[in-house]
Parts: sequence; C-alpha cells; structure tokens
Amino acid sequence: MMNEYLRPLTTLFEENADAEAAVPMVKYMRDKFTYLGLKSPQRRALFKQFLSEHGLPPGEDLEDIVRQMWQLAPREYQYTAMDLMDRMARQVGPQHIPLLEYLLVTKSWWDTVDSLAAHQVGGLIARYPQTRDEIIGKWRTSEDLWLRRTTLIFQLLYKDQTDEALLFALINENLGSKEFFINKAIGWALRQYSKTDAAAVIDFVERTPLQPLSEREALKWLENRKKKAEDG
Repeated sequence: MMNEYLRPLTTLFEENADAEAAVPMVKYMRDKFTYLGLKSPQRRALFKQFLSEHGLPPGEDLEDIVRQMWQLAPREYQYTAMDLMDRMARQVGPQHIPLLEYLLVTKSWWDTVDSLAAHQVGGLIARYPQTRDEIIGKWRTSEDLWLRRTTLIFQLLYKDQTDEALLFALINENLGSKEFFINKAIGWALRQYSKTDAAAVIDFVERTPLQPLSEREALKWLENRKKKAEDG
C-alpha cells in the first residue's frame, strides 16, 4: 500500500506529465526507464511546491517512502527520492546503509548511482567516518559493478579531505577491468582529485597502467587548464 505522504506527490507529477517531452528522455537513457516527461527544473519546482504544502515526512518514515519511490516506474520518482534524502541528510545515518545498498543495486544506471555515491554515500561517510570501513570494505570486492563504482567516486566532493591512499588503492584493485563504467569512474575520480593535488595525480598516472579511457579522463582537466594558460 502506498504511503499516504506520496499520494499527493504522484498526483501532482502525473497532472504535469508531458508524454511528448518524455520521448527523448527515454531515448537518452537507452529505453531502460519510463518517464513522465518532467525535466529537472520543472520536477524540482513541483517538488518544492509539494514540500511547501506538505512539508518533509517524519524521519522514521523516510526509508519506507524512499523504497516506495524507487519501485514506481517513472524515473522522476527515483530522482525525487534522492532530492528528498538530500533535504533530510541529517537524518540519514548508519541505520540506512542497507537502504543505500538497495538503491545502488536496484534500477542501477549512472544517473542514480553517481548521485547516490557522491551525495548520499559520500555524505554519510563524511558525517559518520566510522562507517567507512564497513561500507567500502564490503563493496570494494563486490561482483556488482555499481557498488565498486561507488567506492571509486564516493570521495568526489571531498577535495582536500580525500583519502588519497584509499583512492589509489581502490583504483589499483580495479586495474585491468573491461567495464566501461569502472574505467570511466577511475578517470573521473582522478580528474576531480587533480583539482586538489595535481602533482599526486600526474605521478600516479605516470606509474600506473591505466586503461586509455581512464588516463584520458584523469588528465582532461589539467590539460584543459594548461591549454587555457598557453592561449591566454
């Protein structure tokens, strides 16, 4: 049975659905998901309107609501579930680790996994550092590529708080992977960290047999910065 909190939200979203706008959205996501046709600005505006009328749910209901949103077919509900978790971040704690794992391995694709990794997982570990070994220790050896991708990119927003040794160790564990999403994540994580410690990333790239995709992605920001400096 649907949580009563969600009924007015689903009504609001469905009343504003645009079947024509949904077509390119479905195509962009390779026909993996259905869409109501709510583009991000409109969806966020509607959610803001909903919150102004109904407020946030009780913290004890958060997991049930998020799980139900994850089961609804239109992809907009998964995006909104993550927005809800962002707004209630202080109430997302170690007890929600099983929930986060469920979200990462269910209806998995880069659009949800990347946001969950950087915001929900990264945020949880930042707030509760003692959970890091439990989470990363389990996921780093998982056969699920999305959990491994999460371990590679959960520090994307950490900047100078990045655990460099852990980042490099996780990358080394995934060397030789043929998975596009793993190799892309390696490059993305290194590119992001290069904005904090360029020398460390350059040194790591030079001494590590990365896949070409990972290496290109890792050095992209540094090369663009160098080109702008030369052109300027």
